Amino acid sequence: MGRVYNFSAGPAVLPEEVLREAAEEMMDYRGTGMSVMEMSHRTGTFQHIIEEAEKDLRELMGIPENYRVLFLQGGASQQFAMIPMNLMKHKVADYIVTGQWAKKAYQEAQKYGTARKIASSEDKTFSYIPDCQDLDISPDADYVYICENNTIYGTKFKELPNTKGKPLVADISSCFLSEPVDVSKYALLYGGVQKNIGPAGMVIVIIREDLITEEVLPGTPTMLTYKTHADAGSLYNTPNAYCIYICGKVFKWLKSMGGLEEMKKRNEEKAKLLYDFLDNSRLFKGTVVAHDRSLMNVPFVTGDKDLDEKFVKAAADAGLVNLKGHRSVGGMRASIYNAMPKKGVEALVDFMKKFEEENV
Repeated sequence: MGRVYNFSAGPAVLPEEVLREAAEEMMDYRGTGMSVMEMSHRTGTFQHIIEEAEKDLRELMGIPENYRVLFLQGGASQQFAMIPMNLMKHKVADYIVTGQWAKKAYQEAQKYGTARKIASSEDKTFSYIPDCQDLDISPDADYVYICENNTIYGTKFKELPNTKGKPLVADISSCFLSEPVDVSKYALLYGGVQKNIGPAGMVIVIIREDLITEEVLPGTPTMLTYKTHADAGSLYNTPNAYCIYICGKVFKWLKSMGGLEEMKKRNEEKAKLLYDFLDNSRLFKGTVVAHDRSLMNVPFVTGDKDLDEKFVKAAADAGLVNLKGHRSVGGMRASIYNAMPKKGVEALVDFMKKFEEENV
């Protein structure tokens, strides 16, 4: 059937150029006579791959020198524990709960100290971002935590919370590299790469150096200590070598496309196409407050579960796949990450128009 338009929330669409390049190098990476999949992480060749990937990511995001970049395993979910283990020195942290993943992080943090829920949008099924400019932040808080883009619910912080001087920790999994970011506003930001950057199985942590210490909570495993990985240049143990290699290719692709300013422009164009259609549709409607809409994840419904199912199936038959909403909310969701071309969103809107005509 050829390539489909893959609207999955993650693992998700990757740039075709990157896939082609990786395919060409699959049997023989640059004259080594082997694939990167087979290569020892202790070789000079792999050292170059990981160093180049970090250098390109630093350039793309403008990461200041006093921040470390860590390529870690365990996915974003392991960070729910790793963050309090390493940062909860006074055993207090404040959480802003705007979706399923922030809620899970908040629940996990309760195992390590006092996690306080200082704001939430659960009252309206996480369909908006609460006002975070004057929150009741604990004077003892070690950090304030947010999930910046909520993959399941399609909301995004357009302004970062006022943390009143406390370190800001952010899960940026589903908006990673989708637009320019001022890294200096965060103490730590991290993201699973399987949404907007690479294959599944890795998380990238960008952490300010002063937060990397040996003072961690008692019982913290060696492998879950940031210092372990920072001191070893992300090579303490065998890393997810092939994933780092593909991420490095995606960073090069982003640079060739014009960097994060250009990606933001393209992402805004794609999202506008879809949101404009939803706002004027007689059948479909978006589920998020307009101001808080994500550029990456667009949930929508018809209001009829059977019709939603019919739409998802018909769309898949037409080569528009993985449009079913998350099991916790139902409906539909189109994830339109960096690698989703504009023509993919145009094809989706055209299909929705046709479906609407046939079903209203």
